Amino acid sequence: MKRTFDLFLSLCLAPALLVPTLVIAVLVRLSSMGPALYWSDRVGIHNTIFKMPKFRTMRTDTPAVATHLLKNPDDYLTPMGSFLRKFSLDELPQLWSVLKGDMSFIGPRPALFNQDDLIELRTKKGIHCLVPGITGWAQINGRDELPIPVKVELDEYYLKNRSFLFDLRILWMTLMKVLKQEGVQH
Repeated sequence: MKRTFDLFLSLCLAPALLVPTLVIAVLVRLSSMGPALYWSDRVGIHNTIFKMPKFRTMRTDTPAVATHLLKNPDDYLTPMGSFLRKFSLDELPQLWSVLKGDMSFIGPRPALFNQDDLIELRTKKGIHCLVPGITGWAQINGRDELPIPVKVELDEYYLKNRSFLFDLRILWMTLMKVLKQEGVQH
């Protein structure tokens, strides 16, 4: 049922998001050197690596680490980067990953390939058996502000309590957080 919902919602959103996505892609290309999309190596279900697209918000010379690990993350932002992150517009290309089945709308956020501590904790708790999501329980309960052990606790809570209604609740709460611009650090 979850995969059917993901496909249904993706196909409903795709036409409505086509024009904004194209406009953002052009603005990213015009405002900074490099491609409009950044393809990040991420950890998917069963710890397999997949390529996750995002609109590029950082300069092309930015190290491939989690943003919070950069000494001065704001120094790496592109002219459009802050705006795109503030409204989570950099996430729009992930609709492609949902259509492909690499991601779901709801699930734990996919770890970067080099976030060994997060990957190890999730594997110990069985969270690695979930399809990662664009948003999830940890995302709406702290997002970038959460230390890894707390994030994993919230991911485990989702694992043990997941349901269609819980997913709808997370989707609604995500929409409210994005509209209020809550939880975005960089």
